[in-house]
Amino acid sequence: MAKYFDVHPDNPQPRTISQIADSIRSDALIAYPTDSCYALGCRLGSRDGIDRIRTIRKLNDRHHFTLVCENFAQLGQFVHVDNDVFRAIKASTPGSYTFILPATREVPRMLLHPKKKTVGVRIPDHVVTQALLAELGEPLLSSTLLLPDEDEPMTQGWEIKDRLDHVLDAVVDSGDCGTEPTTVIDFSDGEAEIVRRGAGDTSRFE
Repeated sequence: MAKYFDVHPDNPQPRTISQIADSIRSDALIAYPTDSCYALGCRLGSRDGIDRIRTIRKLNDRHHFTLVCENFAQLGQFVHVDNDVFRAIKASTPGSYTFILPATREVPRMLLHPKKKTVGVRIPDHVVTQALLAELGEPLLSSTLLLPDEDEPMTQGWEIKDRLDHVLDAVVDSGDCGTEPTTVIDFSDGEAEIVRRGAGDTSRFE
């Protein structure tokens, strides 16, 4: 049965955020809100968490997982960013974008795209997510909470708790966060390729 954390959307309770972070460190798989929609998240090196996300979403080994980072300094530890790409990403963060980039050695091999050796990264513009990332001190390994054969992600914490209670360890609820996933930009070849149009404005990448 998943624990249910009710978090204030503007002033997250420090004690609750600390409890959620402790759960993640103990290999919990959580559902949490972002600035685009709900996501599944676990500890960066959690093989069990990765396997459970793959099972819940029915993902193959070519799926790009995302490292949700607190800030640009943290993001730079996990991906290679040249000057031109740096400027483009810097101007778009924090925000509803996921960027696919070549990974550094800091990224566990099990997270990499098997052929490209790339990984997704993003910096969310969401108070609760930022508070959790600051407390955790490392990126959150994530994937959009979009169930197989469904067109839109779930938007309510209570609904997620009700439907996924048996496969999650915790649900973080801070209110409705929308149904539109991030815009995904692939910079793995140095040029911007729009892979998915979502919540983020794509005009600067076209």
